Amino acid sequence: MTEVSSLTGRLLVATPALADPNFDRAVVLLLDHDEKGSLGVVLNRPTPVGVGDVLEGWAELAGEPGVVFQGGPVSLDSALGVAVIPGDSTERAPLGWRRVHGAIGLVDLEAPPELLAAALGSLRIFAGYSGWGPGQLEDELADGAWYVVESEPGDVSSPVPENLWRAVLRRQRSELAMIATYPDDPSLN
Repeated sequence: MTEVSSLTGRLLVATPALADPNFDRAVVLLLDHDEKGSLGVVLNRPTPVGVGDVLEGWAELAGEPGVVFQGGPVSLDSALGVAVIPGDSTERAPLGWRRVHGAIGLVDLEAPPELLAAALGSLRIFAGYSGWGPGQLEDELADGAWYVVESEPGDVSSPVPENLWRAVLRRQRSELAMIATYPDDPSLN
């Protein structure tokens, strides 16, 4: 088996050619990626369900728009919390938060919210996640289904998540920036 270079903490940006409706113009933050597989959450799929409707204690800490996001098609009845803790990345991580990459980490939603309240810069709650088995994501990358780009802490808390696909592509310093102008329906062009 070939060695897998970890993409943990990076973004997968769906190419216009990706045909899976679960990932149409999706921006996925990879929370874990190794030889055993990959796990991430779609950052730009808000649902109409308020965080307070499912996790009342976390509602005040959730960033705008204050709704649960659909993290992907796997285990939609489970919840993941992703938060940004501002400050020096060498500082000790607060109790109830596990660093994924830089200032981005996973929140233990079983912990009392007040443990993290003072430290949180932003929080998003995701129903479900996106998952790939061993080698599956690498195959999709080889097929051209995803662009892999660096994440920024602000991606987790984008105030207009519906525009994140274009915004992430637009900030790239390569030909990827032009993909941001790709029409929603090329047949109407």
